[in-house]
Amino acid sequence: MGAESQTASAVRDRALTPRPPWAGKRVVLGVTGGIAAYKAVQLARDLTSLGAIVDVILTRAAQSFVSPLSFEGVTGRAVHADLFAVKDRALHLHLSEGADVVVVAPATADLIARAAQGSADDLLAAVLLSTASPVILAPAMNHQMYSHPQTQRNLAHCRDVCGYQLAGPATGPLAVGEGVGEGRMLEPEEICDHVGRAIGTDPALKDRKVLVTAGPTYEAIDPVRFLGNRSSGRMGFALAREAWLRGGEVTLITGPSSLDSPVGLRTVRVRTAEEMLAVVEAEAGEADYLFFSAAVSDFRLADPAAEKIKRRDLGGALTLTLVENPDIAERAMRLRKSRTVSVGFALETEDLRRGALEKLEAKDLDMVVANDATEEGAGFDVPTNRVTLFFRGGEEESLPLQSKESLAREVFDRVARMGHGVAPE
Repeated sequence: MGAESQTASAVRDRALTPRPPWAGKRVVLGVTGGIAAYKAVQLARDLTSLGAIVDVILTRAAQSFVSPLSFEGVTGRAVHADLFAVKDRALHLHLSEGADVVVVAPATADLIARAAQGSADDLLAAVLLSTASPVILAPAMNHQMYSHPQTQRNLAHCRDVCGYQLAGPATGPLAVGEGVGEGRMLEPEEICDHVGRAIGTDPALKDRKVLVTAGPTYEAIDPVRFLGNRSSGRMGFALAREAWLRGGEVTLITGPSSLDSPVGLRTVRVRTAEEMLAVVEAEAGEADYLFFSAAVSDFRLADPAAEKIKRRDLGGALTLTLVENPDIAERAMRLRKSRTVSVGFALETEDLRRGALEKLEAKDLDMVVANDATEEGAGFDVPTNRVTLFFRGGEEESLPLQSKESLAREVFDRVARMGHGVAPE
């Protein structure tokens, strides 16, 4: 393994530490006979690293692709395959009743057909038929099989009649000789998030509409230059992901960012403050939760150059005339529903408390998350943050330095306790 691959692996391993909603939950992972079964070993490892107790069921066909020993090595638990085994009572009942979630990855066309028919001809099918826990199917097959009308009917039956959740498939390279198409199994980290959503739904967020702004905005100087800032978008992306994990219907509106869109939610990418405003104004009136975490440019050029500005034409100096950008949070707050929860973010370099309280009052927010841009580990383009929370009503709470993912969980723990946006008006 090269140094770059080792570094990426190390970063991933550090990120996969026991934490909610996976920690302490029991996951039954069913693995069927498809080439994507090799990814299920990584999925079992990731879920275990996140703190889940993972019981693996291998179908007979799956054992042609992966070994039980591989799963035992990454979960520390015995692998199950025999329908007629007994552990206190019938094994399929022991597994199904003790599970917080059952996930099948890969879910082949054959497994999906048997699940739709209510078959119980092997241990995995019997568990699916006997469990009352959430079930997630991660389809994996070639695109011809996936697009076949019978497969589509079976998937619809599993989703609409059985209540199973479908994770994927993705579009991409398939097995050798099968080309590129729809039918590729999601990656293990994506399936982990689907598992997290199934076991981590919060009644305060379930099916509620959540709008999050993130990242910087860029304002053109000419076709190749812009005014911007060093915001990475990490905080907003972490908030959007956490809202989705808790069951929200999430729209993430982000300025330019190199981050991949979080799993499951809707991402709208924009560039300028005015573009972000247009999307926010179209969405804000339906939102139950508003999070204004984008680092929006306060100013833009009055008249951006249509052609690249040449140094030789400047005479040694460049004067830019700036005009004020719209205040996105202020405009969105005019459109909000009466019970919408609103959270703003304040990045300050001096007098943090004064700046946060001014924003809280001026924009009529429920909470402001404030941090000092000059503090090490808490400014732009770093994976951590240290913040103080300022609440409507005067309460304040300082939080320790932590990852932005952990901070997003802390923020939502407090937002959920506010009691707004839980029931429709």
